[in-house]
Amino acid sequence: MRLFCTFLLFATACHYSLALEKEPRTMPEQGIDKALLGQILFFDTLLSYNQTQNCASCHSPDAAFVDQRENSAEKMVSQGDNPHFFGNRNAPTMLYSKYSPSFYFDADSGEYVGGQFWDGRAKNLAEQAGGPPLDPKEMGMPNKLEVAKRLIGQPMYAALFTQHYGESVWQSPESVYAAMGDALATFQQEKKLLAPFDSKYDKFLRGEAQLNAQEEKGRSLFFDKNRTNCASCHQAQQENHPQETFSNYHYYNLGVPKNQRLILHNQLAQGFVDNGLADNPAVKGDPAQKGKFKVPTLRNVAVTAPYMHNGVFKELRTVLLFLDHYNNPTRKINPETGQPWMQAEYEPTIAHSQLKAPALSDEEIDALEAFLNSLTDERYEKLLKK
Repeated sequence: MRLFCTFLLFATACHYSLALEKEPRTMPEQGIDKALLGQILFFDTLLSYNQTQNCASCHSPDAAFVDQRENSAEKMVSQGDNPHFFGNRNAPTMLYSKYSPSFYFDADSGEYVGGQFWDGRAKNLAEQAGGPPLDPKEMGMPNKLEVAKRLIGQPMYAALFTQHYGESVWQSPESVYAAMGDALATFQQEKKLLAPFDSKYDKFLRGEAQLNAQEEKGRSLFFDKNRTNCASCHQAQQENHPQETFSNYHYYNLGVPKNQRLILHNQLAQGFVDNGLADNPAVKGDPAQKGKFKVPTLRNVAVTAPYMHNGVFKELRTVLLFLDHYNNPTRKINPETGQPWMQAEYEPTIAHSQLKAPALSDEEIDALEAFLNSLTDERYEKLLKK
């Protein structure tokens, strides 16, 4: 272990070529628990190659933990630490992400459930936290060793990792990297900031607020499976459960259109198809999973545009109209483009049974949107459109 530590310290001091070294970090007077260690890591640009990006770059606490940075991709996807690189998927909010179960196959429904990322390729939060630092389109670190070198090169991290994971944590780059992921996961699991349950809807459930008539109508529509299909995918608990996250964490293909603006921006082939769940190694290339994506939480959905895995829709109302167009022959035009809805990115696995529902009136669309607005956490209500 000492040999590995000595090597890391020597390599860090003599070959800090990944980025310019910043001022040394020092230990605060009060102790730091594991969750706070994860929070510090979350905001530390040390984990990116050029030290220009941290986890909060794509999951900003000021923007309901999504990426609202201005970029040439019009916020559809995130710009990486290397400014020439962009992802192909919209960064989802990490609020309430701890409620997504570890990835598994549900034999009763015959469907995959849970995990992290749009395709569930990370089984849990710790695995998810280890993805971005090594992704060349995100934080761009070359390998786990270089991350470990940076961490041990900072006295605060050297002390805190030893405190929480023991001296043996420094025996290999893999154990250092796993500890980093665990600390980031603990931050997400334990900090109330990331799952406050303090929206107007939550206050309504607790008898602390009243929904207005339009919001109440939307709530009634949302949970009535004879009138809408919303709750079929966006309800995990019984109605009025105080910790409903508005996702069943299953995977479906909703026939989301190709995002031609994204294809052009990222210089993708015109025939590009995001395989979704089929790219998750755990499904072993099952073609029946192609084009499916995890059902996202609807908490804070009104303030986390753009929408869908590829950021194709700018407005929440457009999403509602798009879903209604499967059942309503009058919904022929995408209001954002003024053109007919574009062809689905991948058609063979579209979840037609989940999409089937009675047609909705404009008034009902308005009510559903009003209810979805009520799912906004208190601190983000200021972001709602007036």
